Amino acid sequence: MTTVGEEGKDKIFFVTKEDHATPSNAELVEEDPDDPYEERGLILPSGEINWNCPCLGGMASGPCGTEFKEAFSCFHYSKEELKGSECLDQFRAMQECMQRYPELYPQEEDKVPEENASKAEQTSEEASESDADSKSTSDPVQESNSTESSVES
Repeated sequence: MTTVGEEGKDKIFFVTKEDHATPSNAELVEEDPDDPYEERGLILPSGEINWNCPCLGGMASGPCGTEFKEAFSCFHYSKEELKGSECLDQFRAMQECMQRYPELYPQEEDKVPEENASKAEQTSEEASESDADSKSTSDPVQESNSTESSVES
């Protein structure tokens, strides 16, 4: 005998061997092409932006979602020769909003951990010292050539 359990929006079916012995009578539900929540890519067949597209990485729903939508919409529907050139104010507003939430929207320079930055500085200093040391010593190629010529004579 089949038992059914529900967990949130999901139905869970537990079946027995006898249930598998008979053909299934399950009905498949056809996809609705007009479902706005169906994953269809960034641009819907209607030409509108699919704000639910995973490719947007949740930007449309974060604390700066409104600013993001305005800037992205402006750019998408732009008819200017230099696409999006009329959208500078919207992109500036989005950037200002994102700067108010640095924990959610880290800047490029914030992505390098402090520890790595200090190691890079040390490596740079060591390389400079090494260059200075090698310039102060004589050229080993010249020394070996002069040694060879004295051996030959």
